[in-house]
Amino acid sequence: MPIPIVPLSDTQIKRCKPQDKPYRLFDGGGLCLFIAVKGRKTWQYRYKFNGKSATMTLGVYPDVGLAKARELHREARSLLGDGINPIEERKRQGEPEKQGTLFSTVAREWFEIAKSEWTEGHAKKMFYRLERDAMPVLGNMVIGDITAQDVLRTLRFVEDRGAIDTAHRVKGIISQVFIHALVTGVEGIAANPAAGLSRVLRKPKVRHMPAITDPDELARLLRSIDSYKGAYITKCALRLAPMLFVRPGELRSAEWEEINLDEAVWRIPANKTKTGEFLIVPLARQVVAILQDVTLFTGDDRYVFQGKADNSFMNDNTLLKALRTLGWSADKVTIHGFRATARTFLHERLGFSPDAIEAQLGHRVPDRLGGAYNRTKHLDERTRMMQAWADYLDELKSSR
Repeated sequence: MPIPIVPLSDTQIKRCKPQDKPYRLFDGGGLCLFIAVKGRKTWQYRYKFNGKSATMTLGVYPDVGLAKARELHREARSLLGDGINPIEERKRQGEPEKQGTLFSTVAREWFEIAKSEWTEGHAKKMFYRLERDAMPVLGNMVIGDITAQDVLRTLRFVEDRGAIDTAHRVKGIISQVFIHALVTGVEGIAANPAAGLSRVLRKPKVRHMPAITDPDELARLLRSIDSYKGAYITKCALRLAPMLFVRPGELRSAEWEEINLDEAVWRIPANKTKTGEFLIVPLARQVVAILQDVTLFTGDDRYVFQGKADNSFMNDNTLLKALRTLGWSADKVTIHGFRATARTFLHERLGFSPDAIEAQLGHRVPDRLGGAYNRTKHLDERTRMMQAWADYLDELKSSR
């Protein structure tokens, strides 16, 4: 049995404060007050017409008070009862086109759905970009009124602070919001105004992560990591980084349920990989030994490299700070750079095939006949390769 809705009061509306996320206060019959993160309070009437959901904006509080909102709501419900879409009737009567669903409303709905496919860290990053770079210009605009020029103006603000790469990423977020609006039938949306804007944005500079390709220098780095005097869990993560050469976020967010030490395999789920395909990482004997030691510290936790807060994993700066503590500068070594190091050594010195290397790096590379990417391809060779790589790194460390 549905829980009855208690009607709103003027006092309740005046006292409600913005929160970390937008929320609604319901008055009954589809009438609600939408409170945005920045405090704007908008009256909405949510209803269905011909089986499709719709949201009608009735005004902004306090310009439109509770009594007036209820009056407008009764009028809209009366139209709906007569089989008339109140939004379409408003347009026919020639009322201002500013009425409609706000971009912020649709963006929040999209984010709540999309974040289920992301890691916690990625979700926070996407939310931050949405709030900082998209909402200030577009948030309070009716989404159906937004033009390509509005989106471009938003992105130019990002470019103006020198964040060229971020501008392209924000463009992608805005585009996803409009795709969500189109698919879900948000009123007033005919096209995606963000489509095609990449052509008029400034091109980001291609950044190459610093990577060590000299055996003697790599040997010094490995011995340096073994001498690390900081937290033991951080040391273990540092030792695993060159052996596994996964993306830094994949390493830091590793969960025990993904790892089978008896089978010596780590299965990274699709929602954690850049390609959206799950990745199999064969574990060398040396890797298994390190992880067995780590179980003594975090074996009862969710994450292998448990963070300081509950249900969180290692901070993204922890390993970089450890390398700097050891005297390795940012222009010489990064965690991501171990991927390029492994690619170079595995092919040029250990003789493994580029196909097996690229597959283990988690790159989406079709086979030579143009077939689809196969996440289990070359698995036997990759298993031999990961053990040979760990053995090679041990040999380098012991060489003088």
